[in-house]
Amino acid sequence: MSSRSKAADGERPFPPGEYPIVVVGSGPGALQTTYFLSRLGIEHAVISADPEPGGMFRHWPFFQRLLSWTKPYAGPDRHTRAFERWDWNSLLAREPELRGMAVEFMDGTSDFPSRPEMEASLQAFTERAKLPIRHDCTWTGTRHEETADGDRFVLETTDGEYRCRFAIIAVGVAEPYSPTVPGIELAVHYADTRDASTYAGKRLFIIGKQNSGFELATGLLQWAARITLSSPSPARTSIEAGSLMGVRARYVQPFEDSALGGGVDILAASLKEISRTPDGALRIDLNRSDTSMPLTVVADEVIAATGFTCPLVDLPALGVATFGHSKLPAQTDFWESATVPGIYFAGTITQGWAGLKKHGISSYSGAVQGFRYNARILVRHIAERHFGIVLDRPTIAPADLRDYLLAEATSAPELWHQKAYLASVVTLDPEAGIVDEGILPLTTFLDGGAPEAIAVTLEADGTNIFPVIYVRHGGRQEEHVLEPDPLHDYEGGTYRRAVGAILDRVVAGASAA
Repeated sequence: MSSRSKAADGERPFPPGEYPIVVVGSGPGALQTTYFLSRLGIEHAVISADPEPGGMFRHWPFFQRLLSWTKPYAGPDRHTRAFERWDWNSLLAREPELRGMAVEFMDGTSDFPSRPEMEASLQAFTERAKLPIRHDCTWTGTRHEETADGDRFVLETTDGEYRCRFAIIAVGVAEPYSPTVPGIELAVHYADTRDASTYAGKRLFIIGKQNSGFELATGLLQWAARITLSSPSPARTSIEAGSLMGVRARYVQPFEDSALGGGVDILAASLKEISRTPDGALRIDLNRSDTSMPLTVVADEVIAATGFTCPLVDLPALGVATFGHSKLPAQTDFWESATVPGIYFAGTITQGWAGLKKHGISSYSGAVQGFRYNARILVRHIAERHFGIVLDRPTIAPADLRDYLLAEATSAPELWHQKAYLASVVTLDPEAGIVDEGILPLTTFLDGGAPEAIAVTLEADGTNIFPVIYVRHGGRQEEHVLEPDPLHDYEGGTYRRAVGAILDRVVAGASAA
């Protein structure tokens, strides 16, 4: 790494200037990205508007407890790859001492870390991995320049200008979003929620019935006199919905209180207007989703739990296409802007590439346990495509291939966390043999042509989890769906016979070719 990256004698790292890559952000997505860039020796700068690392975990979730779990005594040693399946909150690292770090900071009262515990873990990772960051440096604008040495992006900041061939934007989905309805200025956003005790005895109306809405309802149940949650669609838990799009099943108490008439109302209704009543209360006018009839609720306060958007500054004006109310950038399967090559994304923004979304189930790219793997693949892609760095690819003996594929299906954390999104891929080369290509986006495999190859992934249909073997062979593509197992052990005799029959045909055919 360049000496410019090192803070010496109290100087801040990464002064304005030209770098091959500039990473924007200091949350877990940016930290994971700069970690892998550093370990490959790729010079880059990291800038962040925040005063310390941690990203959104410096502020949210408001009621402190995360939805993602880490199980300290899951079985595998926490310093191993296998433990990652049970640890949704630690960043990845080559060094064993940097793995599974979330465990160190958990007090044992829950397998869901608190927000301060997560923040402390990220700050410790930054320090121990020796990841320099230029903090208090706010990205304010972007230009594109054509030079004799090739195109450059110019990132304008409060400290000066940064020129780079590639920009990796990892600023999260962290800009509060509120719908444009009359009177919305009378509501406060989730991001501005006050201390719970200040809502004692109040009637609360919460706009939105996703995780943040039910988080607030759960945290304020003992304080508020009455809570109403409303959005046009019915509320469903993630288990009930059979996907990740419902409310996480941890937030069931507001559902129970609603069913029992215990001071919580859950409405399916669209918001028309918020206005002030003569006595100072707030009137919320709605239209019911089931009957289209009008409905009015009176509350003391309104909180908009309506989500966040990507703070992309002026990238849309530069040509970066976005979609949805979250303004996620449209991306390729390697998390590059679909419309402005050279702009890449890391962290929660990578959910902008949905993958196949088989069975209607989305990826975990919006959370640490998913985007940490995206970051590793992204850096490998950039290293090989743009910097000529070719990473080692070990070979696998034909006699070991079946066991390798089944072990990946059973234990590979990448496949468990990113179902039908990432795959473990091997290519069948008559000269090089069976080559382990590592973990790749499943769409990359499915959209590829030669060479002959095999991929294993895990998929879920809302009821079962099961392995799927994809094969490129003889100019054709095959999909082999294996049976689910109640214990999620795919290394037994049934699976050995099924995969063995596929390999006997495919590997023999590839060798003959």
